[in-house]
This record gives sequence, structure tokens and C-alpha cells, in this order.
Amino acid sequence: MSGGVDSSVAAALLVRQGFQAVGLTMKLFDAESACLPPSHRGCCSLEAIYRAQAVCQSLGIPHYALDLTADFDRFVIHDFMNEYLAGRTPNPCVRCNSILKWGILYEKAQALGCQFIATGHYAQILVGDEDVQLRRAVDPAKDQSYALWGIPRERLKKSLFPLGGLTKTEVRRIASELNLKSANTPESQEICFIPEGHYADFLKNRAPDQFTGLEYGEMIEENAYGLKSAGEHAGYPFYTVGQRKNLGGGFPEPRYVLRVEPENNRVVIGSKEKLLESTFRTDQVNWLIEAPVESMHAQIQIRYRSPAVAGRIIPEKNGCIIALDSPAEAIAPGQSAVFYQGDRVIGGGRIVEVIRKSSE
Repeated sequence: MSGGVDSSVAAALLVRQGFQAVGLTMKLFDAESACLPPSHRGCCSLEAIYRAQAVCQSLGIPHYALDLTADFDRFVIHDFMNEYLAGRTPNPCVRCNSILKWGILYEKAQALGCQFIATGHYAQILVGDEDVQLRRAVDPAKDQSYALWGIPRERLKKSLFPLGGLTKTEVRRIASELNLKSANTPESQEICFIPEGHYADFLKNRAPDQFTGLEYGEMIEENAYGLKSAGEHAGYPFYTVGQRKNLGGGFPEPRYVLRVEPENNRVVIGSKEKLLESTFRTDQVNWLIEAPVESMHAQIQIRYRSPAVAGRIIPEKNGCIIALDSPAEAIAPGQSAVFYQGDRVIGGGRIVEVIRKSSE
């Protein structure tokens, strides 16, 4: 329970359904150790923990706050920094879900005697005679199945998503009807440990010896005639594929980041059409079906709010090659590629390499 309205209503619905619920709040960082300003009011603030505690008290269920700061730092924040150093754009929410929530938190819940883990995510679990399926939420505007592909398959059957069949409006209405303290908490669109989306400041403050010394390097423009110098960048970790801002001026049309090359300390930019690619490689693959041994067709989603694109998944020894039926824009290494069959999540992986048309 984060102290927000979604997890609060999820707990309330479980109690209404007759479950014997226990509220668990993960304390993942504090402002000082995470290099955040004191005014940051994230899911790990004392106020959020007190809200979760108050909700549990009103529901008549026990509440425990678990200090997982060391685990979060080790598995999420360190990975976040290392991915940017490697020229990739990380997705920390996926790692938090798979390693902390459905890993460490799941095991602590089991130790407390809990049979299921439930969260306020907008997704659905469908239990069949032979398997358990993870599916998109009823409300497409709130669907969070994209960030849940890393859940261990064997733990799906022990997972509950009480909000999967509701809209956000319905959730807030339920919270108000129940007089929950979290009913009017604002919507959070940020990474929990990055205030106002300023990840570059976080990296520089957290590890100045690693990130401050990377300024500057060469920015290269790729056009129909090849490559040419386009000035300097302000540190390659602070650019991501598809970025348009802070690339300088003087171009006849807008330029975008095409790729980040840490080995050359350079950022390559180009026109919008050069963002289109169709083939890439994934690693860290997690299957929510029996792992296929031959290629298969599915729909592939490469960003949190982008539509899925039809394509072919070709299993490899340490991952998969994905060949989209039509090119997609801004395929970013480090982000998740999630595999769907209709509304069902069948697996996913981390995008590790774009196989460019010119190098095929």
C-alpha cells in the first residue's frame, strides 16, 4: 500500500469480498539518501505511510511498514544509473515490480501467512482450468499490464488485481464513499525517486564522479549523405532515443536522437523518419506461457503508452529477436518490449539492441 487511492481501494474491495487482508507498505528510499529535495512528497514520504496506516485502521486490518531501502538501492537505483551509463533508457518500475513486489515483498507476505499478493495496478488476472493469464485492464487509459511482464509465471496464480475491471473515476468514487483518507491524493505520473522528471540532476547528485565527468562529447548528424558533426552534447547519459529537445538549432527540420553510443562518447541525431526501425534484440526475457522454441507471431508494445505492433518473436539462446511487421518509431534500448496475444500478456523482455536497416 503506497498511501495512494488505488492501493487503498484495492484493500477496501478485498475486505468487502471477505478476504482477511494485511496492509504492507514498502519504504524504498528517503529523500536524503536518494538525493531528493526535502519537499518531495512521493510514495515513500512519511505522509504517504501515515495515509496507508490510516486507511488500514479504517478498514480494520493490520498494517506493517517494511524497510526495503537497501534492496531498492541495490536492485533498482543502481541498475537505473548503470543503464544510463550504458547508453540505455531504463524502466525502473518493471524491476521494482518483478524483483521487489513479486520477489522480496511476496516472500515477506508469505512469511506473514498470506496466500495472495494484491496491488492497486490496473490489470486483470484470468484463472482458467489449465493456466492463469495476465490481461489488460478494462480501462485502456489506465492499463498497467505493460509494467507487469516480469512477474514470475508461477506467482501469477497467487496475485490479485482488484481494480482491473474499474475505471479511475469509479475507484475515486468508491474511495469517497468509504471516506478513505487517500480519496483525493493526486495522480502520480513520475518515477517515484525522480522529482519532476529531472533524472539528469538525480544522476549527477547521486554519483558525481561517474556522471559529471562525462560532459562533453561529439554530437553527430546522420543524413542521406552519411555522418557529419553537429556540435557537442552535454553528456551522453542525458539523452534518450526519440528526444527532440536540447539538440541545438540551425537544422532545416526538427532533429531527434537516433541512438546513443557510449563507446564513442557521442550522440547521433537525425530526421524523424530515421527513427523508424523494425528489428531489435531483447534479453532478460520472462515468459508467462510455456517458452516457445520456434518463432511465433504476437503484438509487441515497446513503450508504456504506445499501441502494440504486430510482429514475429524469434527465440535465441539468451533472448529473442523481434521483427515487426511494420516499422515503429524510437525503439529505445533499455525499455521493455511486451508481448501480447490480444489482451493477454504472454511475456516480455528488455530491448538491448536495435538491428538497424543499414546494418542488416
